[in-house]
Formats: sequence, structure tokens, C-alpha cells
Amino acid sequence: MPYKSIGDYGLIGNHHSAALVSNDGSIDWCCLPRFDSPSVFAAILDDEKGGRFQVKPQTSFQSRQAYLPNTNVLQTTFQTETGTATLIDFMPCYQTSGRRLTHPTEIHRLM
Repeated sequence: MPYKSIGDYGLIGNHHSAALVSNDGSIDWCCLPRFDSPSVFAAILDDEKGGRFQVKPQTSFQSRQAYLPNTNVLQTTFQTETGTATLIDFMPCYQTSGRRLTHPTEIHRLM
């Protein structure tokens, strides 16, 4: 699989970590639980050994990405010959008593 352009990615995050989600539904870069942690997925550095977490249709597709209005929630829409599917990716921020908390670090992927 050839390497993608940085423009083919959306970024999700929660103030402590972030992930790059490609327009084909693949998380190709993510360090957890913090930015300075070792990578969990690193396909942007090594396509064969870096690892990825991919959710996509089994048949050929076209895709597009957009953020839901006023959020860091990324929506990837897949169009196939037989229909449309939507993938939602985000890393939640938790809040209690006016303080923002981000523990535990989670990636949510909704299809």
C-alpha cells in the first residue's frame, strides 16, 4: 500500500493524545495515552510493520471526510455501488466539576 499524503488524514484528539485517521478509514498514527507515549499505530512510518486499525467497506468505494460542526468529531463517508456507510471517529474529553479530564484515553469508532 503506498504512503498517503498528509492531506488524506483527519486528526482526532483529547488534549493529551491524538490520532491520524485516513480517508480510507485507517488510523495510521496514534500514541497512547499521551503525545509522548510510544506509538500504538505507526503505519505512516512503516507501512508493513507500523500497524493500523482500519474500518472500511469490503468492496471498492469512494470516501470523503469532514468534521461535524464545531467539534473535533471526524466523519468519514464511504460510497459503494450498493450504498453509503458513515464512520465517526473521536477521542472524548471528560468533564467533572468544571475541570476537563481525559482519563482514560479512548478512541471511539462508530459505524
